[in-house]
Order: sequence, then structure tokens, then C-alpha cells
Amino acid sequence: MTKDDSPVLIYTTFARLDDAKRVGDALVAAKLAACVNIFPGMISIYEWKGAREAADEVAMIIKTRRSLADAVLAETKHLHPYELPALLVLPTEGGSDEYCGWIVGQTGSGS
Repeated sequence: MTKDDSPVLIYTTFARLDDAKRVGDALVAAKLAACVNIFPGMISIYEWKGAREAADEVAMIIKTRRSLADAVLAETKHLHPYELPALLVLPTEGGSDEYCGWIVGQTGSGS
């Protein structure tokens, strides 16, 4: 497996479960993600435009490969309802060869 094929996780959040499902489905359908995990019921506390905020949110982890990270970021930002979505690429360390191979097989064309 090449470095470009190594798995990365992309973290983002949504205000609504329906939006997370819509974006996740689009990413998997486009073969930009092998899988997305959606975690409803999260509470976020942050400052936005000078005011302290607390909001119910939905977290999403997008499983893809390094070579597709920029495309996933661009498509997620395009589909995302937030003005400034949280988008973080998290590198991984190892993993089972079979699972990492599955991610490669489910996303784009293999290297």
C-alpha cells in the first residue's frame, strides 16, 4: 500500500442529523469515502463571532485515503450548511491490512 493509499479520518460536525446523513451518503456514493460514522447527541461549547455558544451537534468521521483528502474536504465544504464547518484531517497509524485495503477498494481507483 502506498502512502497515498493510507487511511485518513476526516472529522466534521453538523447541527442536524439529516444534514450529516445527506452529506455522508453523497460522499460514499461518489466513492470519496468508504464509510462515514455519524454520532448524534454531542454538545459543543465554543465562541463564534464574539459570543459564547452551546449547541447540540452531530459529529461525523469520514473514512477515506490520503490521496482523496483534499477532494473530500472540498466536497464536504460545498455540501455543508455551516458558514465555517469544522474540517480536520486526522492521519492514522497502521491498522489491519484487510480493512485498509477495503478502504482503498471502496474509494476512487486504486494506485
